[in-house]
Amino acid sequence: MSEAWTDKAEIVIIGGGAVGCSVAYHLAKFGKRDVLLLEKAGLTHGATWHAAGLVGQLRNKQNLTRMMQYSAKLYGELEAETGQATDWKAVGSLRLASSPDRWQELEKSATTAKSFGFELYLLDPKETLERFPIMDPSGIIGSAFIPSDGYVDPSSLTQSLAKGARQQGVKIREGVCVTDLVVEQGRVRQVITDHGTVDCDLVVNAAGLWARQIGEMAGVGVPAVALEHQYLVTENLSDIPADLPTMRDPDKNFYLKPEVGGFAIGGWEGNTVSFGEEGIPFSFGRELFDGNMERFEQIILPTAERLPIVNEIGIRTLINGPIPASPDGEPILGPSPNVANFYLACGFTAGIAGCGGAGQALAEWIVEGRPSRDLWAFDVRRFGPHHMGRDFLHARAIETYGRYYKIHWPGEEAESGRGLRRSPLYDRLKESGAVYGSKFGWERPNWFAPPGAVAVDQPSFERPNWFEPVAAEHQAARTAVGIVDQSSFSKYDLTGPGALDALQRLCVSNMDKKVGSVIYTQMCNDRGGIEADLTICRLAPDHFYIVTGSGFGVHDSHWIESHLPSDGSVSLKEVTEAFGVVNVFGPRSREVLEGLCQSGLGNEDFPFATCRRVFLAGAPVLALRIGYVGELGWELHMPPSYLAGVYDAIWQAGQDAGITNVGYRAIDSLRMEKGYLYWSGDITPDYTPLEAGLDNRVAFGKGDFMGRTALLAQREQGITRRLCLFVLEQSALLFGGEAILRNGKVLGVTTSANFGHFIGKPVALGYLPAEQLAHRDFVIESFGNPVPASRLDQAPYDPKMQRLKG
Repeated sequence: MSEAWTDKAEIVIIGGGAVGCSVAYHLAKFGKRDVLLLEKAGLTHGATWHAAGLVGQLRNKQNLTRMMQYSAKLYGELEAETGQATDWKAVGSLRLASSPDRWQELEKSATTAKSFGFELYLLDPKETLERFPIMDPSGIIGSAFIPSDGYVDPSSLTQSLAKGARQQGVKIREGVCVTDLVVEQGRVRQVITDHGTVDCDLVVNAAGLWARQIGEMAGVGVPAVALEHQYLVTENLSDIPADLPTMRDPDKNFYLKPEVGGFAIGGWEGNTVSFGEEGIPFSFGRELFDGNMERFEQIILPTAERLPIVNEIGIRTLINGPIPASPDGEPILGPSPNVANFYLACGFTAGIAGCGGAGQALAEWIVEGRPSRDLWAFDVRRFGPHHMGRDFLHARAIETYGRYYKIHWPGEEAESGRGLRRSPLYDRLKESGAVYGSKFGWERPNWFAPPGAVAVDQPSFERPNWFEPVAAEHQAARTAVGIVDQSSFSKYDLTGPGALDALQRLCVSNMDKKVGSVIYTQMCNDRGGIEADLTICRLAPDHFYIVTGSGFGVHDSHWIESHLPSDGSVSLKEVTEAFGVVNVFGPRSREVLEGLCQSGLGNEDFPFATCRRVFLAGAPVLALRIGYVGELGWELHMPPSYLAGVYDAIWQAGQDAGITNVGYRAIDSLRMEKGYLYWSGDITPDYTPLEAGLDNRVAFGKGDFMGRTALLAQREQGITRRLCLFVLEQSALLFGGEAILRNGKVLGVTTSANFGHFIGKPVALGYLPAEQLAHRDFVIESFGNPVPASRLDQAPYDPKMQRLKG
C-alpha cells in the first residue's frame, strides 16, 4: 500500500493509468488536495504500460490542438518539477504523402495549422529524405514535418504525474479494487472497495479498459470498448542514425518511432478484434495477448517497402495488447448527464498524446464548472443510448480504428451500425434516390441521386459526385418548393408552473411571449458563452416545446435540467420519438400547403415566428413558421403515424409547383448563403452572442439571466472579435478550417464553409479581430492557395429577410 487508508475524500479517481494520474496531478494544481486515486493493481497496469508513446499535436480543431500542445509542453517540464524522468524526446514527426489525395489532405492540414499559429512545414521528397535518410522515397509526393512532436515513455510519464500529484497532497492507493458505487438521489455517495468504503463528494471514472464496468456501477452508460492493438519492436542495429523523427506513412498504414538502436512499428489493422465484450475481469492486469503476425502483415510488409532496413533487423517482440476505444475514436470527457457528480475521463485510444491536456481540462471542468476551451468533440454528451449497445459499439469502434490512417474525406460517413433509427419515410425516400447519412443513429437523407446516377457517396477534395444533385436541390428550394424529412430533430416538452421563469433565467431572449410564439434563442453560461442554440415554441402558458439539433439533445437537455429548480415546479421530457417532422419551404410552399390545410397560411393568419395546431391533409399537425434555409416555409410536426400520408399528399399537391426532395447537404449550402449559424462550429461556449452577431437575440431589459452580467460587461467594453461572412469570387474548395489572412498576416480560421449554389460562389464564416472590421478585402487559403475573399455586412442572399417573411 502506497498510502494510509482513508474512509473519506472529496474527490475519488478510479484508475491509475496516464489519464487518471494526470487528472490527479491537475486537480492538485487547481488547489484540490483532498483527492484519492484508487488503482486495482499497480500504476500503468492497464493499457498504459504497453502504449507506444507517440505524441502528435495537430488536430482539425484549434482547441484540440491547443490541448495536445499543452501535453507536449508538460512532458518537457515534468522531470524538472518532480525529479522523475519522463524520457520525453522532442524529435519532431514526419507524415508522408504517397498519393495525390493524401498530399491534398496534408495541404489542408497545413493551412489549418497556419490558422492556429502552429508550426508545420510541407517538405518535398528531397527534404523529406534529408529528415529520414534511411527510407526508400519511391512514390513520395511530399510530407508534413512538425518539429515539436515527439515521443515519451508512457510508464515513466505516468510515474512522474503520480509523483507530482503526491507532492501536492494527493493520496494514491494501489492494489485497491473498486467493487461498487452507492448512488443516492442522482449522486455517487460512496465508493465500495475490497479494502473498505470511501465517502465522497465526486468521482472520476478514469478506469481505462474497465471504464464501462465502473460506469455500470453508477448506472451510467459509457460507450467505451477494448480493442486489440499490435506493434512490433525490432532488434538493435548499430547504423541507424540518431535523432530520427517519428514517422507516419498513412498510405502504407504504419507509424514508427525510434527505439535505442531500433524501431517500434505499429499501425491500424482494419480487421482487429474487440476484447472483453461481456466485461474484462478486474484480475486482468499487466498482460498481453498472443501476437497475430498474419494480421500484422498488412502493416509490416508495407513498412519494409518504405524502410528496406527493416528486412535486416530481427524482431524482438510483437506486442498485442488491449487499448480503449470509443465509437468515434475520440476520448470521453466530462460530467455524466444522469449522475451529477460522476465525471468521465476514458476511451483514450491515443491516451499518451492527450492525457496531459485532458487531465487539465477535466480538472477545470470539476473546479470551475467548465473547461477553459470548448471540447465538444470529446464531450461525453455527444453520445446517446444507442451508442451503448454492444453490437453498435463494437462494430463502430472497430471501423473507426481501422480508418485511423485512411484519408478523411469531407462529408465521409460511417458504414457500420447503420439503420438503427429510421423515419417512416425512409423507404419512400430511398426509392426516390435518397443517399443516406447517419446522425445520432438516425438515417437522414444527405442528397438525392437523379435517375441513372450512382446513389452512393463518392467523396473527393474536388467536387464530389453529389455536387450537381445538391445544386439542383438548392435551386429548387430557392425557386420552387423543397421538402425534407427532419424527424431526427431532438425535441422536448418543458412544462409546469415554473416553466416560464426557468426559461427566462436560462435563455438570452425574452421568453414571455404570447402563446403561439416561436422563439429562436441561445442559452449561455456565466461567462456569456453559448451553451445551446435552439428553437422554443410556447404552446400554453406553462408548456414550451423545445427543438434542437439531432446530435445535441443529450447535451442541451442536460444543460437545461442542471439549471432547473429543485422544487418540482418544472418538468423536462424528451418527445423526440413522438413527433415526425416534414419541412416544406420555398417561394411556392404556401401555394402547395394552402390546398391541403383547412386553416389560412397567409401572413395575417399565420405570421412568421409563430406556430399553430392545424389539420393538414386530414392530419393533426403542429406547424411552425420558421426556417433555416432563408425561404418561406413551415416545419410540420406530427405523430409519426401520420407522416407518410402527409408527405404523400404534399408531394402530390406540389407536382405543378416543381416540388423537389431536399437533403441535409443542400440545407447546409442554403443556410450558408443566409449566414445562419451552426452550434459546435460557428458558435460554441467559447463565443458569446455579441461576438457571433446575435445581438438582436439578447433581451437585456427582461431582467437577470445566465450570462447577463458577462454580456453587459462585454457590451460596455466592446467586443474584441466578431463572426464575419465572406464570399469568394473564385470557385475555391472550402470545407472549414482554412486560414483567413490580410496583408499576409493570419487573422483567424473559417468555422464553416460551403458553395452557395444560388449566388454561384463559395461562402465562409469565421471570426476576425474587431480592429479588422473596417476592412473588406481578405484572403482565405484553400489547400495552400490564397484566394481573394470579400467580407460582407449582410448575407449575400435576401439580406432584408423579405423571402423568409413574405
